[in-house]
Amino acid sequence: MNKLNYLLIFALFATSCARNPVTGKRELTVISEAQEKQIGLESDPQIKAEYGVYEDAGLQSFITKKGNEMAAISHRPALGYEFKIVDSPVVNAFAVPGGYIYFTRGIMAHFNNEAEFAGVLGHEIGHITAKHANEMQRKQLFTQLLLIGGMIASEQFRQYADLASNAASVLLLKYSRDNESQSDKLGVEYSTEIGYNSHYMAGFFHTLQRLSGQSGAVPTFMSTHPDPGNRFVEVNKYTDVIQAAKNLDDAKLMENRDTYLKMIDGIVFGEDPRQGFFENNVFYHPDLKFYFNVPNGWMTVNTPSKVQMAPEANDAILTMELEAGTDLNAAGKALVERNGLSVVESTNTTVNGLPALAILGDVIPQDQNGQQGEAIRAMVYLINYNGAIYNLSGLSYKKTFNNYYNTFQNSMKSFNVLKDQAKINKLPSRVKIVSAKRDYTLQEGLKDYGMPQARFNELSILNGMELTDKLKTGMLFKVIEERRNK
Repeated sequence: MNKLNYLLIFALFATSCARNPVTGKRELTVISEAQEKQIGLESDPQIKAEYGVYEDAGLQSFITKKGNEMAAISHRPALGYEFKIVDSPVVNAFAVPGGYIYFTRGIMAHFNNEAEFAGVLGHEIGHITAKHANEMQRKQLFTQLLLIGGMIASEQFRQYADLASNAASVLLLKYSRDNESQSDKLGVEYSTEIGYNSHYMAGFFHTLQRLSGQSGAVPTFMSTHPDPGNRFVEVNKYTDVIQAAKNLDDAKLMENRDTYLKMIDGIVFGEDPRQGFFENNVFYHPDLKFYFNVPNGWMTVNTPSKVQMAPEANDAILTMELEAGTDLNAAGKALVERNGLSVVESTNTTVNGLPALAILGDVIPQDQNGQQGEAIRAMVYLINYNGAIYNLSGLSYKKTFNNYYNTFQNSMKSFNVLKDQAKINKLPSRVKIVSAKRDYTLQEGLKDYGMPQARFNELSILNGMELTDKLKTGMLFKVIEERRNK
């Protein structure tokens, strides 16, 4: 018997069969309910650290109340759910095994009534009740076994095992089209059961489609939730079926537009500059009062825990994050040990008058089988500023590192104290709920409230309307309010 057969037998003994609470069918179970809860418990602090929690007591109370109400009528009512809003501008909602469900403030800003929210809430609870994470884990197990089998069988395959494994992991982060269709149906069922009109859930998928056509950008919700087809049509059809089965119609079900809009009045919209922002190839952080230059043309991502920048070629990365402690040399030693860095050069220096430690070193990554990967060279500047140590790290393959040497140094050596009051006083944009002053179109209403024409399309999507749609006198709608500290 070869090694692969032993692995397959071990994998089968390590799993068991259980009945899926949604379909009623028996299926192979890779993770138990206790393991699901453990995954959620371990993931939750990481998610909150990565995105931050959006502090709004009213909104949090609302999603907790509606979440618990829906969980109680779901296929897994006793699981114990948690519902949270994370501080991200992207339009997304996602579920983690164990009953942890997250909404970004970006998606909360784009909902235009409670019914849209309830539909997406039901969709995410559906991923958990139907145990879609279990299916992903099951696929991942057998994918890994196939990769191992390929490594045993083929010397050539071994050379590309890391790439294949990474690609498989990325693909398995996403739900399947079948999972999405099933969760859409559960979203209709669950939201209808607690009294909402899920035709509005269908309408929100239209909003997502419009977002995907804006500047070619794809909303994160759609990149992590593959589209199973024309969701607008399918969700509307299934809504009609469920309403007919329950002898309901739209008039008997809730939309709650005004109550929802009043609830999100003042929600932060877009990037929150208090957490740092990019402007003209510079990253500014108003609260921590520092800035540094960003390489021209590089892609950028800013989260509460880390700033990341990369060229289009994706053969280098530049990051900025806080390092533990306050002693430069101790922090440098810890960084070297933590990353297995072979130090080429280490120098105590200053950056714009701030104490700093510059480290140049190499690391040769190894996979779990001890196979060595391609050597990576790292340039690290640890900068002591205002009682904290800032870690600016530039990495590239050793063979291409010299192409980025000056780029890394220029960014790292530009780190400086922020004194520009215009940048320090910059506040986030917020959604403002206003009422139509007379009967007119949305476009006329936006003009009436002084919105720039360049933002009309963005604001029409935010309102879930077309610019030619009619507003009645007194009807609530959204505009964007720009604020600055005095």
